Amino acid sequence: MNNVIIILGPTGVGKTGFSLLLAKRLKTEIISADSMLVYSHMDIGTAKPSREELAAVPHHLINILYPKESFSAGLFKEMASLIIDDLHGRKKVPLIVGGTGLYIRSLTRGLFEGPSADLFLREELTKEEEKHGPGYLYNMLLNVDPETAERIEPNDRRRIIRALEVSLKEKKKVSHIRNSSTRPLPYDFIKIGLTRDRKELYGIIEERVDTMIEKGLLKEVELLLEMNPGKTAMQAIGYKELGLYLNGEVDMTEAVRLIKKRTKMYAKRQYTWFNREPDINWVDISGINEAEELYDKVMTDVAILKKLN
Repeated sequence: MNNVIIILGPTGVGKTGFSLLLAKRLKTEIISADSMLVYSHMDIGTAKPSREELAAVPHHLINILYPKESFSAGLFKEMASLIIDDLHGRKKVPLIVGGTGLYIRSLTRGLFEGPSADLFLREELTKEEEKHGPGYLYNMLLNVDPETAERIEPNDRRRIIRALEVSLKEKKKVSHIRNSSTRPLPYDFIKIGLTRDRKELYGIIEERVDTMIEKGLLKEVELLLEMNPGKTAMQAIGYKELGLYLNGEVDMTEAVRLIKKRTKMYAKRQYTWFNREPDINWVDISGINEAEELYDKVMTDVAILKKLN
């Protein structure tokens, strides 16, 4: 038995409710593929499964770090693969659930690991951009490695600089290095993508943000700041914006507006990422909000799941 089920999709689409039901029916366990659920003390803003939900089905890679600690796709791949092998050894079908595309890709397609950061080179590239104007580095990357440039937004300077850094240090195109070095893990992945009408999804996101505020997200952020959290944790949507409010940089209305706006933008980026991931069984669950109905819809649309059930 070498199957691994992956439940993916944008934030707020309904992954948690469906995955809990599927895990119970398959008598299996859930491995979280969410870069923020690894942190303890960050429950409301990350829409972490409740204590009851975590108790109902065994979960992995949730609440494993303090907010001041760092995590990576490489660590996720290493830890998740060990859990997958353990579950296979116990005759269970692992269930990966999450929306962090890079974590999922680390399993299904492998990870590209380039040379270590060269801060001097990065500074020099940044100076070149400032000297010649916006778009200079992107055009440079287009000339050096057009395949990689197509994968990066023209205004994503951080990723552009990293791609140039790797190409210049290795004297090879990033795309060539990636294609020769990345290898997927040896499992049969069954990828199920949940999607909704975009307007409906954005409405769900807005309601969820309002609910988070009502549940005490502001207090959670206040307590988190007292713990001296790391940069990664405080970049999480909701925490960053309320941090601005607590610093007096925006009022509460603006902070909430920013949370909603940035969450929608994140959902859009997730769709873009997953659309590049091959072999996803997409299921449109527009208009379905009850977990049981959602479960029935997915089981009807994805025939291969019936063989595992």
